[in-house]
Amino acid sequence: MGVKRPTVADVAQRAGTSTAVVSYVLNDGPRPVSNILRARVTRAIEELDYRPNRRAQALRRQRRWRQIGLLVPDLTLPLFGEFVGSVERQARAQDHLTMIGNTGYDPERELEFVSAFAEAGIDGLVVVGASNAAETAALCAQARIPLVWMHNVRGDVDAPIVRVDHERAGEIATRHLVETHQCRDIAFVGGFTEADVHHGDRETVEQRYRGATAVDGAEIAHIHSDLTADGAYGAVREFLSSRSTPPEGVVVGTYGQTAATTRAVADHGLRIGDDVKIVAFDGGQAKYGQFDTTSAQQPVDSIARHALERLMATTAASSDARRTRPELWEPFLHVGNTCGC
Repeated sequence: MGVKRPTVADVAQRAGTSTAVVSYVLNDGPRPVSNILRARVTRAIEELDYRPNRRAQALRRQRRWRQIGLLVPDLTLPLFGEFVGSVERQARAQDHLTMIGNTGYDPERELEFVSAFAEAGIDGLVVVGASNAAETAALCAQARIPLVWMHNVRGDVDAPIVRVDHERAGEIATRHLVETHQCRDIAFVGGFTEADVHHGDRETVEQRYRGATAVDGAEIAHIHSDLTADGAYGAVREFLSSRSTPPEGVVVGTYGQTAATTRAVADHGLRIGDDVKIVAFDGGQAKYGQFDTTSAQQPVDSIARHALERLMATTAASSDARRTRPELWEPFLHVGNTCGC
């Protein structure tokens, strides 16, 4: 059995005063406390190693600023950085501060953040790319924290996911190669099985792959990778070395593999946009590099706004705002120079 944590009543008893006076010292008001009495309370707090219950304080406190938690899987990727920036900016406009956790697609780390956010007294949680959806949902339900999912989840959830239509994104990326550039021999880079990927966005890749393979007129070869840059580079080099002729086009399943895939094609002695045409996904801020990648992209601000609308509606116990936007958003094609346009 664990040791019982000291309470405000224990501090008051040790200091020889009331719990109200202890509260005044802890909260610096609302009533004044003499220096002598304040010193007695402070000494009692130190002797007992008393620590305030921040969750309870947050529930009682009248605040201008409310707090939401935001979990993302990888802050190093531009898409998730864009989501964080958009959510934070739009939440701040509604007097909500955003606490951010970077999960690394690690299910245990995701749960650690949820528990810590609950103790901090958040008023709602947005999870982008959940890796432990069922347990995260259970923890939020237990703590009565409103919860909204974005982008994709691993596991079943009894709620819509606010996201772009990833299958449609795979379709429009591939269709551009087929219809605009008359490519027939196309390779898709990215794994989505447990054997391929442990920590990574495999659900999104699978949906994009389904969209790509649904395009008429395309023969899709699947280059399996673990979704890391190193894995993509090695897999693409091996694939190119195994063929007498390169594919006409390549669809890269995630932004994080795009630079590595492009480098692998170039290192094989092939010209990007001429010998091999490349399309990918996301990366709206990456158009000023050596290559401006043709990519299916997401309306990030619209998705973030709708996720916050759902969260605020749930917090306010109203369903009206939850119906103001569709759950699946339409992607759009950014045309760069990697496809030869």
